[in-house]
Amino acid sequence: MGQSDLQAGACLCGASRFEFDGSAVVSAHHCHCRDCQRSTGSSMTTIVLVPDSSFRELEGDVGDFTVTGESGGQVTRCFCRQCGSPLYSHVSIMPGVKFVKAAALEDASWVQPISSFWTSSAQPWGHVDTAIDGFERNPAG
Repeated sequence: MGQSDLQAGACLCGASRFEFDGSAVVSAHHCHCRDCQRSTGSSMTTIVLVPDSSFRELEGDVGDFTVTGESGGQVTRCFCRQCGSPLYSHVSIMPGVKFVKAAALEDASWVQPISSFWTSSAQPWGHVDTAIDGFERNPAG
């Protein structure tokens, strides 16, 4: 899945920037949970799982907002304080991993999601990719 080069990302206004080692990417997924829908304003979000050790914030004023997910775990979503663009999340059930928003990447053409989470809350007007594994909620760990 991972790329051997440095991957860069930024918010809409360009004030908040980050990078990570593409070869360290764990996997990519679509999430159709209601929280992701609300935080993105779309039917889902596509996330790229990156170890914290490979991720580096470069600049910007990144804010965060924490909620308790339906599973009972904490989800902290990080965003640019200037333009509000979603950048990445931290999830308490997976410490040490950033859930980078694929849409924040400078080049996301290489991202290949392997599954969809929370298909039970997928919107009828949104696309659920049936060519990849789907889980009604979070996948069993």
